[in-house]
Amino acid sequence: MYSIRHLEIMAELPDHKTLGSAADELRISESALSQAITAIEKLAGETLCLRRKAHGFSLTASGVHFASLARKIVSEVGELAATFPQQEGVLRGPLRFGCFASLSPHLIPATMQGFEHPQVELSVQVGTHETLLPGLRHADLDVAFVYDLGLPPDMDKQLIYETQMQVVLHPEHPLAGLQRPLELADLVDEPLVMYESDPSTEYVLQLFAAQDLNPHIIAEVPQMILVSAMVGRGLGYGLMMRRPNNAEMSLEGRPLAFRELHVPELPSSLTSTSSVVAITPRGVKVPARVQALIEHCREAMADSW
Repeated sequence: MYSIRHLEIMAELPDHKTLGSAADELRISESALSQAITAIEKLAGETLCLRRKAHGFSLTASGVHFASLARKIVSEVGELAATFPQQEGVLRGPLRFGCFASLSPHLIPATMQGFEHPQVELSVQVGTHETLLPGLRHADLDVAFVYDLGLPPDMDKQLIYETQMQVVLHPEHPLAGLQRPLELADLVDEPLVMYESDPSTEYVLQLFAAQDLNPHIIAEVPQMILVSAMVGRGLGYGLMMRRPNNAEMSLEGRPLAFRELHVPELPSSLTSTSSVVAITPRGVKVPARVQALIEHCREAMADSW
C-alpha cells in the first residue's frame, strides 16, 4: 500500500531534473530518495524513474501518469487536512445549503449576508421537498431550510422560527377591512390563487377539508411572487405563512393587505401554525460550519421581523 509520503515523493519529481534537487526540496538525502523510489517501483510492479549517474533522471510514461495521479491525491489530502477537523475556531470548506422556494427571497439574502466565515464556500439550491430531500439523502446538500410540514422521519430538524398561516388580500377587498381574524368560511367562495408546491398545496387543501369546505381555486401557480402579483391586481386572495422581510406590496409595487387566519377545531395531525426548520439527515453529525450557518440564519431571521 502506498503511503502519503510515497505520493508526496512522486508528486514532487516532475519539477526536478536531478535527484539531488528533488531530495533537497523533500528534505531528505539523495540516497534516501533513491531507496524510496525503488520501494515505490516495487509496489507499482514496474519502472517509474530512469536514474543515470551524472545524467540526472527521467520519468517513464508510467512514472509521469503515476506522478499526475499522486499530485491530485496529495492536493485533496491537503484540502482535507485544512478542513477537518476545524481548528482554532476557523471554519473552512464547502457548505451546500438548500431552501424551500417560497422562503428563499426572505431567508437566503439575510442568511448569506453577515456570515463571517470567509473560508467557508457557500453555495445554495432553491427547490421544494421533491428536490431538497433527495439532495440531503444523496449528500448533495449539507442542510436545507424548509417548513415543518410533511417532513419524513429520516430527517433531524432544528427550529429557525415559528410561524402561522395568514391571508393576503387586495387592500380594497371587503374582508381586508374586518377587524377580526378571518375564517376559512369567509374565504371559501372567494377566488383563491393557490401556491402550487409540495407540501404547501396539500396542506391548504387539508385545512379546508377539515372544515368540510372546498376552496374556489382560480389559478395554481408555482411562485409565491406570482400569487402576490395576482392578489395585488385584485384577482383573488392568497394563503401564505407569515415570514420575516415580507414587503406589503407585490413585485409590481401594488399594495397588499395581510390578515390573520383563524382555523378552529383542527384534528391533532393538522394545525394552522408551523415552523421553519433546518433539516439534516437523521443521525448524521452536523459539521461545525453547517451548525454555524444554522445559528446565523436563526439570528438573522429573529432580527428581520
